[in-house]
Amino acid sequence: MGMKEMKAAYVAKMEAQVAEWGAKLKQMKAKAEKAAAQGRLEYQQKLAQVKADEKHEQARRKLDELKAAGEERWEALKSGVEGAWNELKKSVDSTKIE
Repeated sequence: MGMKEMKAAYVAKMEAQVAEWGAKLKQMKAKAEKAAAQGRLEYQQKLAQVKADEKHEQARRKLDELKAAGEERWEALKSGVEGAWNELKKSVDSTKIE
């Protein structure tokens, strides 16, 4: 095998190796992007859960106020409890933790 053929074989081998590495790097980049997207999704889910927890606490406080209220204040507090309940329901419905 002459020098020209050896060079051509070596170049072909290196081109194949570079192409293989390029494919592996592309695959790694896709995995990293997927992991980052998954991380963002988990972060958003945790934030949504925190908001749902806050809404739950607000609804519980409104219910405690309602329980402690006399009959004359019951009607006035009822709408606050219902509003807090609706906000809690929206938060829970939008929090999809799997």
